[in-house]
Amino acid sequence: MSQFDNARGNQNIDKLTNSQIDVLYEDNHLIVLNKKPSQIVQGDKTGDKPLSDFVKDYIKEKYNKPGEVFIGVPHRLDRPVSGVVLFARTSKALVRLNEMLRDKTIKKTYWAVVKNRPQKESATLIHYLRKNEQKNSSKAYEKEIQGSLRAELDYKILLSSDTYHLLEINLKTGRHHQIRAQLAAIGCPIKGDLKYGFPRSNENASIHLHSRKAEFIHPVSKTEIVIVAPPPKDVLWDWFLQRIKD
Repeated sequence: MSQFDNARGNQNIDKLTNSQIDVLYEDNHLIVLNKKPSQIVQGDKTGDKPLSDFVKDYIKEKYNKPGEVFIGVPHRLDRPVSGVVLFARTSKALVRLNEMLRDKTIKKTYWAVVKNRPQKESATLIHYLRKNEQKNSSKAYEKEIQGSLRAELDYKILLSSDTYHLLEINLKTGRHHQIRAQLAAIGCPIKGDLKYGFPRSNENASIHLHSRKAEFIHPVSKTEIVIVAPPPKDVLWDWFLQRIKD
């Protein structure tokens, strides 16, 4: 097993590029980043430069690559969410990562901070989510309705402060805004998530949802990989991080 907890490769890269990406792991086929809450993984209608382009710049400079650099994007995180994001450096890795995600052989663990304590210490949540394209949101229903997709996750309470609770979440399905919508449906919207019912936004427009860990078999070398991403630096995340053990 290879464990990488914020391990970085070559640090001799351009200061601007280095300030935009936080490399957790890289080899000839993969590069894994710790996404900041404000970053977008792929280009969108905002026109802001996406992480995929910053990764191309990084690879081009670090390895002195001429011409266009290939970077494949097998999955995304919502803009206000932080944490582990996988990119493929080869087409072979991209095809296999896509298959692994489809077959649910990549285990993804998230941390979420909520103000309202869930009724149960741990539980499996099953809802049916229907996406609203106009509002870019998803609503969770107890029963299947037209246009909905089944969504399932497991959560457990890891730690509580006087005001907030840290949940660990294991996704069983990968639906649009799944964790945000399902936690809101049980009365536990994520801190800062105005779209799903939290009363106040965070100052930096982030939400306290973090892709903490990815565990998978390397798509090419077939070695077991575990990648852990530290959460963003802020008072609340720091408080939990100092008191929690994975």
